[in-house]
Amino acid sequence: MGIGYWVLFGAFALIGMLVQSRMKSKFHKYGQVGLSNGMSGQQVAVAMLNHYGIHDVKVVQGQGFLSDHYNPQTKTVSLSPEVYSGRSVAAASVAAHECGHAVQHDTAYSMLKVRTALVPAVKLASVAQQWGFMAAILLMGSFPQLILIVIAAMLVTTLFSLITLPVEFDASRRALVWLDSTGTTNGIEHDYAQDSLKWAALTYVVAALSSVAILLYFILSYFGRN
Repeated sequence: MGIGYWVLFGAFALIGMLVQSRMKSKFHKYGQVGLSNGMSGQQVAVAMLNHYGIHDVKVVQGQGFLSDHYNPQTKTVSLSPEVYSGRSVAAASVAAHECGHAVQHDTAYSMLKVRTALVPAVKLASVAQQWGFMAAILLMGSFPQLILIVIAAMLVTTLFSLITLPVEFDASRRALVWLDSTGTTNGIEHDYAQDSLKWAALTYVVAALSSVAILLYFILSYFGRN
């Protein structure tokens, strides 16, 4: 691989680390701000699901820091220990965001359906991308066509990253609307919740931009050789 790839990869890796660090610092900051109603993240999640009439989704405690996610296959909102038991603005915003995905699923939000349908292809593409990349590094001189495997795999994973953006932004929008309309967050609490979700969303933006940039690099490299 040319030096241009490593410069590009390094630049986005650095930006990604900075945004991740900022996001974690925001979570820590707002994790110190108690929610005025005293609700835990688990209680916030249950209240939001009940508000939208969703009674077939379980709220469980997962493991790992900021490992929160919604699984549409098992209809489970998994909250990290800090969020599940936390009674802070950060815990409330994360819990509501994950329930935003459950609401998307319940209302058949189109972009979530597309992203879910792509998951099997993304798993295969990730494996092909990893091995194709290694083979391309070792055998590029003899078989430059190997780069096509990387490009094809990256097309799938990049598409997934791009589709993830509207899904994540919409889930945050739904969370903030519910938090505000129900008075779960009030005044400055709502501003803090909005700020924490903004930085979480930026991690997905950086990941998508990085994927697009590196994909374009490989495409230009391949056609430049030909």
